Amino acid sequence: MDGFINLLKPPGMTSSDGVLFVRRLLPRKTPVGHGGTLDPDAAGVLPVCVGRATRLFDYIIDKKKTYIGEICFGVSTDTCDATGKPVAFSERIPDREEVEAALSGFIGDIMQVPPMFSALKRDGKKLYELARKGESIELEARRVHIHNLTYVSQTSFNKHLIRIECGKGVYIRSLMRDIGQALNLEAHMSFLLRSEAGAFSVENGYTPDELKVLPSIEEALQPMDSLLQTYPRIDVKGEFRKKILCGMPVKPQWLAGEIEKTDAPIRVYTEGEFAGMGEMRESGEIAFRAMLLGG
Repeated sequence: MDGFINLLKPPGMTSSDGVLFVRRLLPRKTPVGHGGTLDPDAAGVLPVCVGRATRLFDYIIDKKKTYIGEICFGVSTDTCDATGKPVAFSERIPDREEVEAALSGFIGDIMQVPPMFSALKRDGKKLYELARKGESIELEARRVHIHNLTYVSQTSFNKHLIRIECGKGVYIRSLMRDIGQALNLEAHMSFLLRSEAGAFSVENGYTPDELKVLPSIEEALQPMDSLLQTYPRIDVKGEFRKKILCGMPVKPQWLAGEIEKTDAPIRVYTEGEFAGMGEMRESGEIAFRAMLLGG
């Protein structure tokens, strides 16, 4: 059993708990992992890798993600979200126009300081473990990329919904904090929904309750290449199938067609079957980096 399950994680469930939940529905000893951590109090899309799809983890974690986040003005917290302790207050509440104007300063490559309450490690210890002990560490800003920010609506006098399209490593909690700081105001994230992760969206996902009542978990299983459609594809002629199963690099003359030189990962197929992911060498050969056939 191989592929991806689009789990719609509810608030209060950790990403690891989501993996454990899915594992209980699968045959024993089936490898399972998730494709990108989602905060425990956040909801939404959590791609779960099943079977040989766990070998594709590195190819799905960099995919663009879309979030709907709510920013609350007037108070900042130690966790940068609604679960934390208030640490500072501000009285002025910005209007929609101010919030919209501030968003443009956070599109593109930005430097972002992650929150102390995160799973990042320092000297082998997770930051949230240190934070719970009352320890504080000066964290370095990291370069992350925001594809787009769109104002959605005002949900109450001090809360606004924002649509965020971003790449790997972005902390939405930190983004909300920083938007507040750009307006010289205190702010935190009061709600977060991951609506899209690569090819998966809330529209084609399953809640835990929905998964439990399916006649077969295989009904929720999406093909292993479902998240990889943006990568270039090659097809190896069937007569060379045994050679690639032995791990031999794919030679240009083995292909049913041509492919332009690329630095991007390449999807490899043979006889219509997804064989794995490779990368092109200077010679034009394609070396496998994740082989899915042969066990």
